[in-house]
Amino acid sequence: MHTSKEANKLIDEKSPYLLQHAYNPVKWYPWGEEAFALSKKDNKPIFLSIGYSTCHWCHVMERESFENDEVAALLNRYFIAIKVDREERPDVDHLYMAFCQTLTGSGGWPLTIIMTPEKMPFFAGTYFPKTERYGRPGLMELSEQIGTLWQTNEAKLRESADKILAAVQSQRAIPNKSAPLSSPIPNLLSLKTNGGSSSEALQSWGEPLIAKAYQVLAQSFDARYGGFGQAPKFPTPHTLTFLLRYAKDHPKDKGQEMVRKTLTGMAQGGIYDHVGFGFARYSTDEKWLVPHFEKMLYDNALLATAYLESYQMTHHEEDAQKAKEIFTYVLRDMTSPEGGFYSAEDADAEEIEGKFHVWTPEEIETLLGKDTAAMYCAVYDITPEGNFEGKNIPNRILGTLGKIARDNPMDMADVLQALESARQTLFTAREKRIHPHKDDKILTAWNGLMIAALAKGAQILGSNAYLEAAENAANFVLTHLQRSDGRLLARYREGDAAYPGYLDDYAFFISGLLELYSACGKPHYLQMALQLQNELERIFLDEEGGGYYLTGSDAEELLFRPKETYDGALPAGNSITALNLLRLARLTGDERWERKAEQQLLAFRTVLEAHPSGYTAFLQALQFALHPSQELILAGSLDALELPEMRQIFFSAFRPYASVLYQEGSLTEVVPWLQTYPLESGHVTAYLCQNFTCQRPVQQIEEFKALLKNS
Repeated sequence: MHTSKEANKLIDEKSPYLLQHAYNPVKWYPWGEEAFALSKKDNKPIFLSIGYSTCHWCHVMERESFENDEVAALLNRYFIAIKVDREERPDVDHLYMAFCQTLTGSGGWPLTIIMTPEKMPFFAGTYFPKTERYGRPGLMELSEQIGTLWQTNEAKLRESADKILAAVQSQRAIPNKSAPLSSPIPNLLSLKTNGGSSSEALQSWGEPLIAKAYQVLAQSFDARYGGFGQAPKFPTPHTLTFLLRYAKDHPKDKGQEMVRKTLTGMAQGGIYDHVGFGFARYSTDEKWLVPHFEKMLYDNALLATAYLESYQMTHHEEDAQKAKEIFTYVLRDMTSPEGGFYSAEDADAEEIEGKFHVWTPEEIETLLGKDTAAMYCAVYDITPEGNFEGKNIPNRILGTLGKIARDNPMDMADVLQALESARQTLFTAREKRIHPHKDDKILTAWNGLMIAALAKGAQILGSNAYLEAAENAANFVLTHLQRSDGRLLARYREGDAAYPGYLDDYAFFISGLLELYSACGKPHYLQMALQLQNELERIFLDEEGGGYYLTGSDAEELLFRPKETYDGALPAGNSITALNLLRLARLTGDERWERKAEQQLLAFRTVLEAHPSGYTAFLQALQFALHPSQELILAGSLDALELPEMRQIFFSAFRPYASVLYQEGSLTEVVPWLQTYPLESGHVTAYLCQNFTCQRPVQQIEEFKALLKNS
């Protein structure tokens, strides 16, 4: 409960996270000139707190400290307090997280920084309790000590800040520009007629790098429960999609087995919401049982993609079903009336973590009746003792479904139907509970990821509903999050679009547009992807160090211009850009994109070689570059009756290195070589080109199937 009835300076913000703190007794300011000017005028250091609205420990710190009058009095006395939503300002978050990691060896949220009025940090940490506890210093003691030290020995703290900045700048991983390779990527224009293969030079370092990443992942793989490393376990879907590509190229290794075990383990665990669908952020234990319950749009987008690609490769129906369920959740609970996707749902309800999601056997028996409840509880591990603080997170880790089906007079299909009916009953009842907070801001970057996932769902599952949802979201971004001069913006909420778009906004949205084009062939999406890539090059390119900055050349100037290279919970914008460039090169035949893709691959060679398993999204670009091209050109009207079936046949198999182009007469300006594929009225003609050699064109479905079978 808020202890102050008087709003602070956050009250006029749009961020749900900042608005959560608008009635704290702490005199919070948003990041901006007003706060920095006051800090300099009063000569007070800045207390910077960075978090996000669905962060459990951010809520804990708010309840313990920021809503407390004693703590607020100390913070207000000694500091100018600034709140930042990391999802609105990833540039500020990335910058100060680097300081925290340098000073403490770790990071996370809430991120706590104390810095000079000139924004130079001299203290960093994450969560602090109100008073000393669990070996953690208390915020009250820290505030008193640091505030007094600033008043008595400001020079010492400023000297410390200078040294910390120098240390961070010396540690910044700037990709090393290597000498250009001789044509490391096949020249699409010259080789389209002459034949050719990927450069031996690229293979000489690329193949060993991919093999090394696989070996590191294999060593850290949990063969019992799936996933990598120890608890806590994060999904990192781009690692799984890297392994799927590795498995396609190296079927005798265990890449596919690692993916299968991990996808199954997550789907059975409590990290998955078995009642309402969708995945939580991560699991606190090795079994995938107990999550922090917040659900993020980006996790669900990336996981849907991983399940879809696994389905393409193995045709396990469970994978297709999981992707469909993720989409059900997103389209039901996370989609705005205008078509954009919301950001996240909280872990807490009524200030208790997981309260919305957990059950007792008595609740379930009341809702389902004794017999059905007994079956449901046996399948989903619902016990009187509970598996989470005396209550139960539904999960299927025990794997009891088969035994229960064998012991039940009903056959398996009837058992599954009974369980689905039970789930619907529980979902309806759960909807009446007080829901966790929903962060309803719409982020361009995360929408790009979900657009890509839904477009892939439309390709693989043949769903027009998914295609329509992806198109609606893309049109939302282009309508509400693009300025009249073409510049993308990062965040939309309640009619307000703000913050010049970051690299991730461009990279992820371009990726979504390319998947949309593959799914439906509408030329507008490819043309817009090209337009935005041109702008990305102009605004974000680091001409000296290689790669791309997180912030545009028109962004606010910070202590240094951040550049994200590591593929963490999210793939880095640099990684997705590398793949986008390669795809654009294959689609358009434009040598310019090919050269830029080459530069991007070379720029990251040094950091890739140092820690390849930390760059599994970037390695997918390398995998793409190493493979001979395969293009399917579908020449004919987009309304042709046979086109959906041809697409469905093509996308039913896992073809991660293939490109699909539609020759419908309007793209020849941007893809001149399409002119060589004539249009024939009333028919779609399919051309399959591999290794820059085109096969005999076909029009009949059976001929098309035979053509693909031999490819």
